[in-house]
Amino acid sequence: MNPRSLAISERAAELALKGLAALNILFLAALLATLAFSVPRAAAQGAPPVACTGENLLAALERDDPGKLADIRAEAAEVVNGKGVLWRIEKDGVEPSHLFGTMHMADPRVVALGPKAREAFGGSSTVVIETTEVLDQAKVMAAMLANPELTMFTDGTTLLSLVPESERAALEAALAERGIPPASVAKMKPWMISAMVALPACEHARKAAGAPVLDAQLANDGEAAGKALGGLETIADQLGAMASLPMEFHIRGLIDTLKLGEAVDDVIETMVVLYLAEETGMFWPFFRAALPAGGDADAAGFSAFEETMVTARNRTMADRAAPFIDAGGAFIAVGALHLPGEEGVIELLREKGYRVEAIR
Repeated sequence: MNPRSLAISERAAELALKGLAALNILFLAALLATLAFSVPRAAAQGAPPVACTGENLLAALERDDPGKLADIRAEAAEVVNGKGVLWRIEKDGVEPSHLFGTMHMADPRVVALGPKAREAFGGSSTVVIETTEVLDQAKVMAAMLANPELTMFTDGTTLLSLVPESERAALEAALAERGIPPASVAKMKPWMISAMVALPACEHARKAAGAPVLDAQLANDGEAAGKALGGLETIADQLGAMASLPMEFHIRGLIDTLKLGEAVDDVIETMVVLYLAEETGMFWPFFRAALPAGGDADAAGFSAFEETMVTARNRTMADRAAPFIDAGGAFIAVGALHLPGEEGVIELLREKGYRVEAIR
C-alpha cells in the first residue's frame, strides 16, 4: 500500500466518519451554493481554476484491498434499482415522464448530461428539481431569516460551548487553517459549517465563480427553453430535516470532518466516480465498508441520518412527484442517493402504480 493510500485508510478507520461530510454536502450543496460563505464571489471571478486533488478510493481499494472491494460490489449487487441514473416513468393516458438522479455539484463531469438524458430532458414540458427556491438567493435568505433557529443558535449557546473542552483548541485551529475565523461562525449550527468545509477547494472555486450545480443548470436550461418549473421540497423542509437530528451527532460530524482534512476530497471524488458509472447501489456499501462505524453510538447516529435525510425525504419526493407525473412530460431531478433501495423513490413510485424502467 502506498503512503497516501495508507494514510487515507488509517484516517478513515480512526475517525469513523462514515462519509457524513460527503452526505451533508451532497444533500445541501444546492442550497449552500447560493451563499458565499467561504469565498466571496467578487474575489473569485477571474481567478485561475483550482485543481482537484481527490483520489478515487475504489481504485485504491482495488490496488490494496481487492477483497474488501469485492465485498462492496457484492453487497451493491443486491441493492434494488442500484444501477442507473435515468428512469422512464409511464402511466396510461399521459406522456411518459423521467426520473433523473443528480449530484448537487458544479463539477463539469457531473453537469454534462449523457445523450439519453439530454433527449429525455429535451422532450419534457416540465422540469422538477428538489427545491426551486435555491435558484433565487433572496428566497434562500428569506427562508433562513424566517426560521433562524434552523441554522443559527438563537439563545446563549455557541458552537464552542458544545464542543468537548479537549477538542476545542484543535477545532479552532482547523477552522483557522481553512480561513474561517472561529468567532465568525460561533453562532452557526455545526452542520452548516460541516457542509462549508466538506467540499473540495476546486468545487468551492467553481461555485464562487458562478458555476451552477447540476440541478440549477437543469432548471436554468429548462426555463430558457420555455419549460414549466416545479419543486418537490422547500428550503425550510431541507433545513428542518437536518436541524432535527441530535446536536451531539452534528458536533461529532463537524469535529470528524475537520480532522479528516484533505481525505474528504477523496470521499467526494469516489462519489463522483460512482455517479458517473451510474453505480448508485454502491453508495451505501462504500460508506459502510470503506469508512467503518466507530461503535453503537455512531451506528445509531448514521441510521438516524439515513432515515431523516434519505428515507423520509424519499416518501415526500414520491408523493409530491405524483401530480407532475400524472400531468405527463415531466423531467424530475433528485439527488441520486434517493433513487436506489426498497424505500427509494423508484420503488415508491412503483408502489403508486407507475411503471418505472431504467434507461441505460
